[in-house]
Amino acid sequence: MSEATVEEVRGSDELGTVGGVVATVALVVASVAAVWLGLDGQVDPTSGEAQTKLLWIGWIAFVSMGAAAWVGARVPRERARVLVWGYGLASGAMITSASVFLLPQAIAQSKTFGGFGIALGLLVGYAAHALGHRLAHVDYPGDRAIVELTAHALSAGLIIGVIYANVPDLGLLLGLSIVSHKGPAGYAAANRYTARGGDWRAVLIPAAGVGVAALASSAVALPTNAAVRGIVFGFATGVFVHVATDFLPRCELGSEIHEALSVEGDAHELLDRLRTHAVASTTLGGLAVFLAWLAVV
Repeated sequence: MSEATVEEVRGSDELGTVGGVVATVALVVASVAAVWLGLDGQVDPTSGEAQTKLLWIGWIAFVSMGAAAWVGARVPRERARVLVWGYGLASGAMITSASVFLLPQAIAQSKTFGGFGIALGLLVGYAAHALGHRLAHVDYPGDRAIVELTAHALSAGLIIGVIYANVPDLGLLLGLSIVSHKGPAGYAAANRYTARGGDWRAVLIPAAGVGVAALASSAVALPTNAAVRGIVFGFATGVFVHVATDFLPRCELGSEIHEALSVEGDAHELLDRLRTHAVASTTLGGLAVFLAWLAVV
């Protein structure tokens, strides 16, 4: 590694470490403020219920991603089977939750505009994913992967906050399913980042981003217009389904799973076995949401 590259990694590492600490403090401050406003009676009971759920979702996302990043920084190499099961369980849960809890909300507001919202969410999700790779050619402070994870976390938090603030009857199961992929994402990101000489604490930036953004956006009140609400809920459905499908474990040559294999030469046979694990994990992820729903209804 050249001297210039070492200095670049070191600068990115210091920036990421400081950012992780600042993001954690920001989440603590936002949480304390939300609790204080609730205890002081400055929010109505319905809004208070939504704030409580967002606190749970934000902190579970933070703890799961932070803990997984800590583990990922201490293993010598990503483990393909861990990634398959982590991504599979999370994506199965996300697809099921978005289909069961968000999609009906969008269609109930307006069948037509809800449908357009779903299409818009899927297309915007794809566009953001495709155009996001152009960031690789742009110079900006920090590590590219951490920046992308942070942008993703903030956007997810914004949507979660708006959804729960305007439909406080939504259960925790939806939000927890949506952020379930934070664990495997944190594990993979920290493993790669530390391999390049970075500090795993940089992953705390996107880990805290979900909760901070969700609590901030919960102040947004949607208009009562059915078309607007249909588009918003449909958009949320489309975005989260896109994210879930993007996290489906792909056991193909050149994929993230393939790169995590600790074998040389022909990996077709091992990838074929991992495809079975991929199908099993996604199925169990969806089944877990179904069983959890049965337990609370």
